[in-house]
Amino acid sequence: MNNEEPKDRAKVRLFPPGVPVITILIGVGLQRLWPLDLGFSLPAPERYWAGAVLVVGSLLGLGLWSAMLFRRSGQSVSPWKETPEIVERGPFRITRNPMYLQMVLACLGFSVILSNLWILALTPVCGLILQTSSILPEEAYLERKFGQPYLDYKRRVRRWL
Repeated sequence: MNNEEPKDRAKVRLFPPGVPVITILIGVGLQRLWPLDLGFSLPAPERYWAGAVLVVGSLLGLGLWSAMLFRRSGQSVSPWKETPEIVERGPFRITRNPMYLQMVLACLGFSVILSNLWILALTPVCGLILQTSSILPEEAYLERKFGQPYLDYKRRVRRWL
């Protein structure tokens, strides 16, 4: 039995879903230590609905749909596994990284639900960490593996939006 890691994969350093979870938790902690308040926010029912639309809408519309397209093409959502093909259907037509975009939108949704400006302020940091620790290594791997077809895809479709 061969226990070696596959060599044909992206060199992703962090567990991507952990980045937004940690972002939200840090934002909640900072809000408890140093509350930020702009003096206005949506009332509770509207705030919850608006945030839930962001969280659930991005989870279903980007995250789940993308994962289903990956599964149908025979690949894993895990960035540490080999990628057999470039998926260009569904949300991959408008963003090269719909699952990462979903994570960032979830942070925004939780900032609205919790009326937490810290989470809002940390969301760009979350996006930057995802980009440097996951997206850039994945792009380097895909360029190496697929060459010109991936470069053409990159020219047609934006990284985020």
